Amino acid sequence: MSIEVRNIHKQFGDFQALRDVSLDIHSGELVALLGPSGCGKTTLLRIIAGLETADAGHILFSGEDTTHVHVRERQVGFVFQHYALFRHMTVFENVAFGLRVKPRGQRPSEDQIKRKVHDLLSLVQLDWLADRYPSQLSGGQRQRIALARALAVEPKVLLLDEPFGALDAKVRKELRRWLRRLHEDLDVTSIFVTHDQEEALEVADRVVLMNSGRVEQVGSPQQVWDHPASPFVYGFLGDVNLFHGRAHEGEMQIGADHHAVRLATPEHQSVQDAKAFAYVRPHDLEVSRYSSGDKGIVAKLSRAIVVGPIARLELEALNPAPGEEERIIEAQISAQTFDQQGFKEGETLVVNPRKARVFVADAHAA
Repeated sequence: MSIEVRNIHKQFGDFQALRDVSLDIHSGELVALLGPSGCGKTTLLRIIAGLETADAGHILFSGEDTTHVHVRERQVGFVFQHYALFRHMTVFENVAFGLRVKPRGQRPSEDQIKRKVHDLLSLVQLDWLADRYPSQLSGGQRQRIALARALAVEPKVLLLDEPFGALDAKVRKELRRWLRRLHEDLDVTSIFVTHDQEEALEVADRVVLMNSGRVEQVGSPQQVWDHPASPFVYGFLGDVNLFHGRAHEGEMQIGADHHAVRLATPEHQSVQDAKAFAYVRPHDLEVSRYSSGDKGIVAKLSRAIVVGPIARLELEALNPAPGEEERIIEAQISAQTFDQQGFKEGETLVVNPRKARVFVADAHAA
């Protein structure tokens, strides 16, 4: 089932939760709504579900307007972060619940329910727990049972709100892989909300980046990572360093005097002496020991954290640009390079961006 979100607005008192949000989700797609707390992602999910009503705009399921269709009629399955299972029911009874409360005319027979529940428990790889109670399960197992319960009613759309948010990192990683495989087997249109970038990029077919009630960018994980549409997206997806400077006729300058770093910015060829920002990932910074006259950003190595194959360096810029506050520059190099270079905390190094994304603030074309 495809989903069309058209010009959705939602306000809670003085707080504007969603501002003219439009979105197309293809049939069978797994889409992540990603963004910081308060950006509107859960509100949007609840409006798609029918649990919340939009102030303006429309929701269409496979071309049919479902804006005013009751939540019970939308054929939507939910899994929430704290979607509590019925404690007094066994795992089997929890999964069977949605089937048993169907209207008499639509309700399967007990034999059909038994078969269906065992199929679902096999699908989530927990058929051996059918007679247990929720209190006897781990957090990861409970969440998989909640998913089996949501799937029991054969939803056309599956909605998951921070489904693994309450679980520890190792279990989250295992469940992410499992959810991806499950989705490929089921082919049901699914939307999940998360504030975890890694989760969204690893699991989703497409990622919808949200900020302050608006959609900032929609694209495949690779697209949003390689080509962030705005400073917000660049800053939200993983660690990033921000450098201030000036852009002029296809070049950005960071810093002054003989140390200045010059970055080619052909996309800003027509810009005349404008304030600019360069975003650089830690692994895109080249780090070397400083010698007099070197070009680059001169910085003191304040801390080195070596874990496994990666050395994470925290550096303090020695000559910040005018008006720029002192800040930590984060760089990543291989642990092997770190050992070979013999860098020591407290010594002066020089960093140069190999790759940067430049945004111009007050550009005006020539």
